[in-house]
Amino acid sequence: MAPRKKKVPAAPLKLSYDGWDSLLGLHHRDPHSFLGIHPQGDSEVIRVYRPNAQNVSILYEGKETLLTPAHEAGLFEAILPHNHHAGPYQVKVQYPDKNTFTYWDPYAFWPTLGEVDLYLVGEGNHERLYEKLGAHFKNWQGVDGYAFAVWAPGARSVSVVGDFNGWDGRLHIMRAFGNSGIWEIFIPGLEAGANYKFEIQTHRGPVLKADPFAFATEKPPLTASVLNRSTYQFLDDDWMEARRHHDTFNRPLAIYEVHLESWRRVPEEGDRPLTYREMAYQLAEYVKDLGFTHVEFMPIMEHPFGGSWGYQVTSYYAPTARFGSPDDFKFLVDHLHRNGIGVILDWVPAHFPKDAFSLGRFDGTALYEHLDPRQGEHPDWGTYVFNFGRNEVRNFLLSNALYWLSEYHVDGLRLDAVASMLYLDYSRKEGEWVPNEFGGRENLDAIRFLKQLNEVAHAQFPGALIIAEESTAWPGVSRPTYTGGLGFGFKWNMGWMHDTLHYFSRDPIYRRYDHNNLTFGFLYAWSENFILPISHDEVVHGKCSLIDKMPGDRWQKFANLRALLAYMWSHPGKKLLFMGSEFGQFREWNNDKSLDWHLTQWADHWRTQDLVRQLNAIYQENPAFWEADVDPSGFQWIDANNGDENIVAFLRKAPATGRQVLVVGNFSPVIRHGYRVGVPKAGHYSEILNTDSHHYGGSNYGNGGGVHSHYEGHHGLPYSLVLSLPPLSVTWFEVP
Repeated sequence: MAPRKKKVPAAPLKLSYDGWDSLLGLHHRDPHSFLGIHPQGDSEVIRVYRPNAQNVSILYEGKETLLTPAHEAGLFEAILPHNHHAGPYQVKVQYPDKNTFTYWDPYAFWPTLGEVDLYLVGEGNHERLYEKLGAHFKNWQGVDGYAFAVWAPGARSVSVVGDFNGWDGRLHIMRAFGNSGIWEIFIPGLEAGANYKFEIQTHRGPVLKADPFAFATEKPPLTASVLNRSTYQFLDDDWMEARRHHDTFNRPLAIYEVHLESWRRVPEEGDRPLTYREMAYQLAEYVKDLGFTHVEFMPIMEHPFGGSWGYQVTSYYAPTARFGSPDDFKFLVDHLHRNGIGVILDWVPAHFPKDAFSLGRFDGTALYEHLDPRQGEHPDWGTYVFNFGRNEVRNFLLSNALYWLSEYHVDGLRLDAVASMLYLDYSRKEGEWVPNEFGGRENLDAIRFLKQLNEVAHAQFPGALIIAEESTAWPGVSRPTYTGGLGFGFKWNMGWMHDTLHYFSRDPIYRRYDHNNLTFGFLYAWSENFILPISHDEVVHGKCSLIDKMPGDRWQKFANLRALLAYMWSHPGKKLLFMGSEFGQFREWNNDKSLDWHLTQWADHWRTQDLVRQLNAIYQENPAFWEADVDPSGFQWIDANNGDENIVAFLRKAPATGRQVLVVGNFSPVIRHGYRVGVPKAGHYSEILNTDSHHYGGSNYGNGGGVHSHYEGHHGLPYSLVLSLPPLSVTWFEVP
């Protein structure tokens, strides 16, 4: 039987009430200096603030000391013998309804942040800031709990509120660290899964804000942050080690772009989306079967409005709770890795929404954004623009990028809307923007941030892909920073995408007038390290699905789609294809509905899938398509100017191995008999792909699997082939 605790009477009170008024008014900047145990003369004073309590006592080393009410608002005090306190202690509280509970006093614990942390935050160079700010489980001074820290320099005071304290801002008031703007408290006894927010007292009144560094959230439309404690152990060591040694430029890269909520749903259960773990098995099997090397997820960071597709983020450090827990998402990444599939996340450092619970006017001031709307608000999207000139804001974003690469093992980030970051006048009229210090339109602070991000990410995570969606002619986006570039690994080739889709959407009878759209991209194909994107943006909002952009009847639409895909896979540049395009979905993408998987029971659709499967297989097996993908030595024109017949012909080359592939495209709906094309070598040219094959739903016209060269030069080459070109087709031949 445990010994009974001895109740020690409190000593008479002779206490100062300095600071009580500010504490009661919720604008005390250092409640730890007033609450808890503190020296007072030859004794110590203990103070506990517990509104509505009837009796309060402290429990320490088997003793219970009853505190005396000192103020009707809920202050309890006592004088203790000197050196009575040597560590954390518990508080026992009894309410008028006789309900009693005991907790560890949070005001008995030391700070969980150090001077070095504060210095690095102020400099904007704390690369692992996510390990300090936010809510972290830890054992502190021998007691389990959560350490909270938040940056809110304009606040009068900050409190942690949540399920564990009845959302009462009086119970866990945080302390400020000097002029750093950071507030901190350790709250013992909390467990993972509890909801919380920060109650911030601003000069305009209180606001309730989600944690900017929350690692988990409630499922939208609920908005609270959630205490998280990851227990997941990754099993992808082999993948991660191999990635460190990847030459990302001279490797095959075929990306399947996915919107998690609408890839596949469960109609038997109210048409709900798949969970992260369900997605792991089904997506890995599908992507592996089709031969894509990577998946790219549209933003999975928590966002309140599904119709934003994730591009208006409110919790940058939390995977959305729509599909499961953070550890469930880690399982998805891990499972894809163990099936040989890389993972890229879309990331949105350009802007954020104005939702009242999120980053906007976080502490009552323009903290993460500029106050001036000419700099701080995006006119197209109705969002706030990050203030890249502020050290702490750059640190928030830099740390976030490194967080996903480190904690979730993702293999790359695609930065959305980079052009809007680079230009101060992006989508703004005269007088609606503020020039930089030199009078120019370049956002110098954003440029510095992007360079820092790329330098740090590539140094710390060799083999990771940092990709820019940049739609202008900004020079050197994917060139190293030491040569004056921005330092990205790759850039989306938006010009190629627009020109190519324009060409293929034209009736073939008019394509001769748009032949330049097909060939112009080769003039700048090596000015950047390009990814060729046919993304979600091209199959929504009235733009039609990819196959429905194609002209002609049903047969011609599928033939054009096959030709487009084979042309894309043979064109210099890495590949990205949005989900549903691989089987020819006719309906525009709808973020609230599943892809039309039922279509794949029909031959036209599953045969198109077969083509994509074969494209990826040949692409990965043949280094001619990727060994010199970012170098002009990997390409040679043969017939670039045959617009009247809608024909192009070129070579793809692998300089190191000498392997070459001849690519011939006939983008007219008629067979071209006796087409002579120059080739570099004598011998038999094996037909390794023909999009008109009956295997893919074509008319099965071609060259019988291959053709021998003639000793007759053509197109400036010493030999030639005489080919029969199928209608609306692309044919690949292996050079002997």
